[in-house]
Amino acid sequence: MLELLDLRSRRARLEPRRLEIDPSIAETVRGIVRRVRNEGDTALLDLTLRFDGADLRGSGLLVTRDELEGAEESVPSELKAAIDALVDRLTDFHRRQLPSEWWDERDGVRFGEIVRPLARAGCYVPGGRAVYPSSVCMTVVPAAVAGVDEIIVCTPPSRNGSVHPVVRYAAARAGATRVIKAGGAQAIAAMAYGTRSVPAVDRIVGPGNAYVTEAKRQVAGEVGTDGLAGPTELVIVADASADPRWLAADLVAQAEHDPDALATLVTIEPGLIGSVQAALETEVAGAARRDIVDAALRHARAILVADLQQAVHVVNDLAPEHLHLAVFDASEITRRVRNAGAIFVGSFTPVTFGDYGVASNHVLPTAGTARFASGLRTADFVTVSSVVEMDDEAAARLAPEVATIARAEGLIGHARSVELRTQERRK
Repeated sequence: MLELLDLRSRRARLEPRRLEIDPSIAETVRGIVRRVRNEGDTALLDLTLRFDGADLRGSGLLVTRDELEGAEESVPSELKAAIDALVDRLTDFHRRQLPSEWWDERDGVRFGEIVRPLARAGCYVPGGRAVYPSSVCMTVVPAAVAGVDEIIVCTPPSRNGSVHPVVRYAAARAGATRVIKAGGAQAIAAMAYGTRSVPAVDRIVGPGNAYVTEAKRQVAGEVGTDGLAGPTELVIVADASADPRWLAADLVAQAEHDPDALATLVTIEPGLIGSVQAALETEVAGAARRDIVDAALRHARAILVADLQQAVHVVNDLAPEHLHLAVFDASEITRRVRNAGAIFVGSFTPVTFGDYGVASNHVLPTAGTARFASGLRTADFVTVSSVVEMDDEAAARLAPEVATIARAEGLIGHARSVELRTQERRK
């Protein structure tokens, strides 16, 4: 199940799997975006019937307030309590990330930064293979913590035109102000440009399939986005202290997300690979989503390295979405990792905890973009504006040097703008 790559005798630079969108998908999405932009709700209703099999022409696209409130009665108490706890953990986590307003004053110049929440945010929550209340919480909670006025959730409806009660419950509990029965590229287009039922938002966040990702790429610039998400990724770095059964379970957990999920084991122990292979056979045999797991594990790799320093090089080359350090001195290795979306330290901290809001958001950079991007943060839902105020003395003091640089750049109007004030002050 694990393809073996032996790097012990060479320092080969590994390339992350890049995000590639089929040109035919891009063209399909272009047509969808154009239709929604031009036709609004009419296109949304038609495309929802076409792609999701749900006829909403009578009931409309909006989940009603009664439907949101009524979801509580349909969700088991134990699940509601778990979602409540997830929301509370995420709220605490994201409050720590909120940028702060600050001010200073120096020699007649008062300056600082003001922080303002976005007016509207759009949260995409996928459907299809499973129901994802966790993705509702991961996208809505940081927007709510940031103070966003309107938080729109778009999610595909079932064929009967409903949204699963657990998704509705999570949306209400997390702080969504509106839930729309629409998925796919058409939902992204609706949030970008607005329709009668869907307000245009300032930023769109949340994972989705290739059509959703391509739609986000096409509307980027018209609206903010959280990046382009490829299939989920996991790198596990393990040594002899790791339990092969636990590692196998972690690999299966990653694989059950998506047939294109990419799982990689990096180790200094040749014997560990065989042990994990044997444990994987047992885990896969009992997997609930066996077909998806089998498909994903066809991409899985085991990389044999000479030492943990080389393991760190491999991690930094791959820049994985998730990194699990199942090694004896995991904390020390953590300090040497530069590129990873989220890092899970020690054998008792599998990625699944982060998937469900234990000190992490699961909307993370993929396809090697952890080299320059971060996971979804509260700061993604605010703008920061610099503010400066000067008195006449400060303006007079700074004008000559500013004018000198402006003239050197050939921007005489810039120089005159500051010099006039100095001249008027002298008069």
